[in-house]
Amino acid sequence: MQEKEPKKIIALMSGTSCDSIDAGLCEVYPDLSCKLIQGINHPYPEHIRAKIFSAFRGDINIKELCQLNFAVGKCFADAANILIGEFGRPDFISSHGQTVYHYPFDEKLDNISFKSTLQIGESSVIARETGCTVISNFREKDIAYGGQGAPLVCFADEKWFRNSLVQNIGGISNVTVVSDDCDTFGFDTGCGNIMIDYCVQKFFGQKYDKDGEIAAEGTVCDSWLDCLLQDEYYFMNPPKTTGREYFSTKYIENILKIAPPESKDIVATLTALTAKTIAQAYERFVYPSVNVDTAIIGGGGAYNKTMMKFLRNYLPKRIELKTHEDYGISNNYKEVMAFALLGYCNYYNIPNNLPCCTGAEKRVVLGKVVSP
Repeated sequence: MQEKEPKKIIALMSGTSCDSIDAGLCEVYPDLSCKLIQGINHPYPEHIRAKIFSAFRGDINIKELCQLNFAVGKCFADAANILIGEFGRPDFISSHGQTVYHYPFDEKLDNISFKSTLQIGESSVIARETGCTVISNFREKDIAYGGQGAPLVCFADEKWFRNSLVQNIGGISNVTVVSDDCDTFGFDTGCGNIMIDYCVQKFFGQKYDKDGEIAAEGTVCDSWLDCLLQDEYYFMNPPKTTGREYFSTKYIENILKIAPPESKDIVATLTALTAKTIAQAYERFVYPSVNVDTAIIGGGGAYNKTMMKFLRNYLPKRIELKTHEDYGISNNYKEVMAFALLGYCNYYNIPNNLPCCTGAEKRVVLGKVVSP
């Protein structure tokens, strides 16, 4: 068996919000702990970001998607090269890529499953531009073994936390339940910042609601909130995942037809929706069988003061609310660190999915390797 050593890894990812490429130089150790040495948020060129959003909407053709895969790969390489310029080449790069479509449903035709996922950001381009080996495409193998290809960060949460609800609020919200009472499990609780970001851009011309300031000036419309909470996704049993394919532009525009007239009230209500669906997910799928009294919030939502205020109000008072920062882990770069860990495990042939979270048939080694 290969002797495990610490590895310096540049991890790359861009989440559902697509606000930037998160790049982090990490050191991962044989005990599977991870230290962030330096992280950066590298912006996409605006024309590339616009094209990615066109892909989310299904408004590009196959030629454009093919081109975009390589263009995003170049953007990811540019982000990595900033860190390489400062710290030198890492042992390898671990790239999540940019998800443009995720279809976790086991639809079949002629006994052929259409369950699938697509992350772009061509790893061969990253390898060529950086001179580094690249490990990428982590989600596909989990799906090939019957899983949903998500959530994958649960693997890191199980290694780094104890007896906690580890809640990420990015474009989508997802929780990992780490408890002595049961095997680790996790699922997407629902929409995170996608709808908030969309409406802040639509009504205020901003990319996101910084610190929740717009939501703080609005009033929650209880009748609209109650209506939104009836969406069938929130009642589905785990394992389950969701994304922009579900909470799409069409979905958002449809719910806006019955929204309150004041734009700030819309943002406030959507912020409350994210917090409320997290609290209800715990009530429905966690508390009945698991006794956990700490919720650790990460992702962009952890910086949204109004979101955190709503969470505090909706969660039981016995639940202590913390952020990743309380554990010395960056709210901003936690998922980057998680994919550095997944890459490390691929390198040493360590199974790095959790079937109890994704629904896969068994534990497998996720990721594909491309040499420069």
